[in-house]
Amino acid sequence: MQIINEILAREEGKTLEFKLDCSSLEPIVRTVIAFANTAGGQILIGIRDNSKELVGVEDPTSHESRLCNAFSDMISPQLIPDINVVSYRGLSLLLISVPHLSGPYYLRSAGLERGTFIRLGSSNRAADSEMLEELKRQAQNVCFDETPLPGMNSEQIDFRVASELFAKHGKSIDINKLINLGALQNIGGKVVPSIGGILLFGVKKEDTLPDARIKCARFKGTNSTVFLDSYETWTGLINAVDEVIAFIRRHTRQGLEIGAASHQVMPEYPDIALREAVINAIVHTDYSSKGMSIRVGIFDDRIEISNPGGLPFGISMEHLFSGISRLRNRVIGRVFHELRLIEQWGTGISRIKETCYMAKLPEPRFEELGSSFRVTLYSGSTPRISQRSWELKLVEYLQIHTEISSKQAADLWSISERGARMKLKTLVDEKIITKIATNPNDPKTVYILHSGV
Repeated sequence: MQIINEILAREEGKTLEFKLDCSSLEPIVRTVIAFANTAGGQILIGIRDNSKELVGVEDPTSHESRLCNAFSDMISPQLIPDINVVSYRGLSLLLISVPHLSGPYYLRSAGLERGTFIRLGSSNRAADSEMLEELKRQAQNVCFDETPLPGMNSEQIDFRVASELFAKHGKSIDINKLINLGALQNIGGKVVPSIGGILLFGVKKEDTLPDARIKCARFKGTNSTVFLDSYETWTGLINAVDEVIAFIRRHTRQGLEIGAASHQVMPEYPDIALREAVINAIVHTDYSSKGMSIRVGIFDDRIEISNPGGLPFGISMEHLFSGISRLRNRVIGRVFHELRLIEQWGTGISRIKETCYMAKLPEPRFEELGSSFRVTLYSGSTPRISQRSWELKLVEYLQIHTEISSKQAADLWSISERGARMKLKTLVDEKIITKIATNPNDPKTVYILHSGV
């Protein structure tokens, strides 16, 4: 029962889908393919996806057999997810658990080019040519920035810039070290730059990778209607960090903290949070995406830092917040780590959150928006979301007791059960809690905390 409660507390998304029944098998097969290719996931069958009303599955053993046959016959290469019949409040449900695996997996009848699906939000999308190549690279354990550029030579790398950057940290650099880091590669006796090498130290990276730029803008107010200033940079990725931070500093407020002996300048946004967010975008950008660039938008009340590429395949938002990370660009990551721009893998998100908390700023927001990722930092002028006392009381109760009925809520709040149902509905609409019921009039209806609260 606990696993179903946990699933019902979530919304459909990258790793979860609800299905009413098994009447149409191909949509279920497509979802299994998309989950396997993207970050794994679960499909719960026997539930209305719009209302989360549980209806159950008649003759679940028969449907389980049909699903097994469909997965075996319709998916290539072979993929057999875990299927379980789960009993919940007298109903039988089917729970399909799909791991993330190196594929690409595809619908056999459509073929690899047209039948490969990935998960974007709560939708299955046919993988385009760029995404398909990314899936193939993942299967070969190769990153895009490791790709050699055989039409070039080592002179396309600016050794002066590379030497200066390493010298700042008391380190030297030569061709052999650049080869070890992956910025250069020895291909048949010829030393050529990799894509990562060009991104980091390329003489004219804009000629080779015209979309590998960072666009910065300061907008008037809280929307992107009116520009006050803008800036673009194609410089090497390491120097680009400081250029972007400098642009942000020019367009955000600086305050003073007055102490007994001295005054300390207090920026509107903490340096650590800003730097981590900018570096996160640079290191995790999908540089194979055409027509997309890193964007930094500064508004009166927030900063939005967006990069092309959602989370790397195999990683979900749940993984991200638990500190599990997968490096999309190994060459860039190695060099940033060597130059101490990255301290530990997977700690950037927690450092951003912790720094904003210590500065008494609203909690930053992290979003996977289709094929991009965005970090939003809020200024001190952004009002914090305040919780009502009765809401806090309920949240504290659910953190201890897991679930609550409308009668128990009425007792908790010392109000009528009708009044409690109205407050509970408000919290359901606000996605603070989730209602669990087999039908709209289920006498056993309970409420649990919404996933993420």
